[in-house]
Amino acid sequence: MAVEIERKFLVQDDSWRQQVRSRRLLRQGYLAVNERCSVRIRVAGAAGWLTVKSMNVGPSRAEYELPLPGADAEQILHSLCPRPWIEKWRNVVVYENYEWEVDEFLGDNLGLVVAEIELDMPDEGFTRPPWLGREVTGDVRYYNFRLATEPYSSWAPGTTGAPG
Repeated sequence: MAVEIERKFLVQDDSWRQQVRSRRLLRQGYLAVNERCSVRIRVAGAAGWLTVKSMNVGPSRAEYELPLPGADAEQILHSLCPRPWIEKWRNVVVYENYEWEVDEFLGDNLGLVVAEIELDMPDEGFTRPPWLGREVTGDVRYYNFRLATEPYSSWAPGTTGAPG
């Protein structure tokens, strides 16, 4: 079984921008979300992917990802995925030999910036970058499938992490 071990954090300032190695626009939509899994289409430029993720909460989840031709992924996104889609800039930042993905969300999730790190073990240690904020790995509100239906802009002011 393919397992993704990922921890997710809020970003507390913009100092990470000085260390960006690459940046690309991602658009994704969901074909299905149920109590067991989510099925999404993601498009980045001329590339596409179909991804199935288990629905358990926490750093370790089953993940199966298949590459698709970009034109096919685009067609699926436009014809089968309900809006709103998730749109975000993905920035790759390397800090202390670890690759971080810093996602700057757009659209209804504008203002949300989340950093993710993929690890080999759930309890693997790593040095926290100075720009890293509170961990939200176990908070389902920050999962992309949830942000597609309950966007950041709709969160009540004053709730943890909500715009205010």
